[in-house]
This record gives sequence, structure tokens and C-alpha cells, in this order.
Amino acid sequence: MHPSQNYTIGFLVFPDMLQFDLTGAYGVLAAGPGARPHLLWKRREPVVSSDGLIVTPTMSFTESADLHFDVLCVPGGGGVGALLADDAVLAFLREKGGQARYLASVCTGALALGAAGFLGGKRATTHWQSLDMLTAFGAVPVKERVVMDGNLITGAGVSAGIDMALTLAGRLWGDDAARTIQLNMEYAPAPPYDGGTPESAPARVVEALQAKTAARQAQRREAVRAAAARIAARKEA
Repeated sequence: MHPSQNYTIGFLVFPDMLQFDLTGAYGVLAAGPGARPHLLWKRREPVVSSDGLIVTPTMSFTESADLHFDVLCVPGGGGVGALLADDAVLAFLREKGGQARYLASVCTGALALGAAGFLGGKRATTHWQSLDMLTAFGAVPVKERVVMDGNLITGAGVSAGIDMALTLAGRLWGDDAARTIQLNMEYAPAPPYDGGTPESAPARVVEALQAKTAARQAQRREAVRAAAARIAARKEA
């Protein structure tokens, strides 16, 4: 790490994203030495997350044309389904993600990377409820909190974005710099319940969550199917 080096770090933001997917990873990577974070969307108008947080992009896709990203990170959330059919977003990801030093995702942001064509033959992870959907994009699903395959790094559900970003921080700035960020955050998880995975949570809780999210998951699965079909058609053309 050169002490005077700047690191250009881009985060895609979009309507109905899950803000913790963004802010967990942002809090880590923005703290790195020389980090220059950017919040990227089609326009600079504010977007509203699924839980009501208003996020203002700092740069439009057009304004980022001359930037080369050390990290380009895609969060997930309910709005991911719309991204999978959004030509402007997918074109942006293909262009800038293809040039990035590291391409990253949190939670279901991995599905957007898949729709952009980055997951073929790659090991990857995402939220446990959507993990099997990665196969539609030719990925090898891995049930781990952080999976790195070449310059592709994917985080599992929501809170795993912190782990993913700390892993990246170690790659960018070295282990001690990443440890310093972790210590400053006092990131030492000790949750009051042992239920953060479907294996550790009570069956009744797992079933209740699955019932609550069934309609969203069905819509997401259909969006993934359609996106994978578009990729296949493009390859055949």
C-alpha cells in the first residue's frame, strides 16, 4: 500500500435496495486509507431504500465515465428484481465491473452481477433464500459468508457485507489496516440469539420468514429466469 495512493470505490445504489447491504460495506471500505467512495445511480436524484432510508447518489453513471474503480460493489434488496431487466444498469455493470480491480456484491446483489454476465463458472454466495438461484447464471453456489473467486468477492445475506468488506480491506490495504478498521468499528459480534442461519434458527422462525417472503421470492425467481434467458439468447445471436 502506498501512503499517498487513492482508491476509487463505487457502490451502486437503487430504489428499494436494502440499506444495510450498502451501509455495512460502505462503513468499512470508506474508512480505508485514501478511499474515495462514490454512490452511483442513473441520476443524482435521491433513492429510497426498502426500509425508508433516503440515499443521495454522489455521481451518475455518465459522470463516472472516466473513472476506473478499485472496487465496484452491488448491494441487494427488493429492488434487485428490477435491475435484472434494466439494460442501462446491466450495461454500466458490464463496462465498469469488467474494468474493476475487484467486483463485489452483498446479499442478492450477486444476482445483478449474474445478470450482467460475471458469474459463469464462478464460486459465489448470496442470501440463503436465493442461493440456489445463482445456478441460473452458471455460478457454483457456496454456503459461506464470504466467497472469493479471482477478483470476484461475494457476501452472503446483509450483515455478511461487513465481513466481505473487511476481507477486501485486507486485500487493498493489508491485514493491519483491516484490523484497525474492525477495531475502530468494535466489530465483535455477540448476538443475543443463535439464529442467524436457517440451520441455527428454530424451525418455526424459518417457516414464518419463508411464508412472509414467499411472494417476493417467487417474483425474484421469475426475474432471474428471465435474465438468464436473455443471456442465453445474447450468446446465441
